[in-house]
Amino acid sequence: MNLNGLTLIEKIVWAFISLGVVTVWGLTLTGIVAKIFARVQGRLGPPVWQPFIDIIKNNAKRTAVSHGIMFYLGPVFRIAGGIGTYMFIPVLFGSVYFSNFSVSGDVLLVMYFIFFGQLGMALGAGEGGHPYSAIAVSRGLAQMTAFEVPFALSIISLAIQYGTLNITDIVAAQQGGILNWTLFTNPLAVIAAMIAMLGMNMYNPFSLVIAPQEIPIGPPSEYQASFLGLLATNRGIFNGAKLVLFMNLFFGGATTLPVLIVKTFAIYMFSVFVGAAFPRFRAEDSIRFFLKYPTLIGIIAVLIWTF
Repeated sequence: MNLNGLTLIEKIVWAFISLGVVTVWGLTLTGIVAKIFARVQGRLGPPVWQPFIDIIKNNAKRTAVSHGIMFYLGPVFRIAGGIGTYMFIPVLFGSVYFSNFSVSGDVLLVMYFIFFGQLGMALGAGEGGHPYSAIAVSRGLAQMTAFEVPFALSIISLAIQYGTLNITDIVAAQQGGILNWTLFTNPLAVIAAMIAMLGMNMYNPFSLVIAPQEIPIGPPSEYQASFLGLLATNRGIFNGAKLVLFMNLFFGGATTLPVLIVKTFAIYMFSVFVGAAFPRFRAEDSIRFFLKYPTLIGIIAVLIWTF
């Protein structure tokens, strides 16, 4: 593994510093979005720092609820998936300290970790005993499978275009000007991936999985205390990891933290604006949508770069 002149200990320390930075940024984005949605709906809304307060509060509580070992392991798998996703994504292009553990073929590894966390969470929540858990899990896995199709097609198109699956090499190929970004050189792949990201972020119209407006029935509602705190922490990590990944693959990456903040904020706002403007799909409508238009766009993107 290329450690860029750092010892393994230094590499691990910087990777966890980077993880702390992206966690804070991901939780801050969650707070900002909650505030924006409240303002759109004519409410004052919670403070921006509410996600941090929730994590501290939940971790200070104890739980006496037990549904078996898998129930406990669900949040552990979930946060392992979030950390694993982030650790194999280079954060700042050209930075020795914020390159994490990016290795050859890392796009496939990142996609595996995205699946791993969600499957682990589904297994844990499914053991919770609540009858609605099975419904929420089936909806979540079905939607995840559907939006992964256009996302995978987009990645295949990029692999053909750049001749590599290494994220650092893909970012390097986009340097030299904004017109070198994938956004302009392969717009169909970007469109397919950005639509898939709407499903990943689970805002409207693809929010049925977490059902934020009803009595809580989603998988996280089965957990309390530190387990819920762990899931909330992972939400910050996973949000940040996804945004950095999309920034690297489609928007030229970033060489400084201010550039990273601006780009990831703009990418995240795409989901927020769509979520504020569109009503919610039913589960079957979401699946049907992902397997139609974005999948067709992704197939065209692959065919263009194949022939």
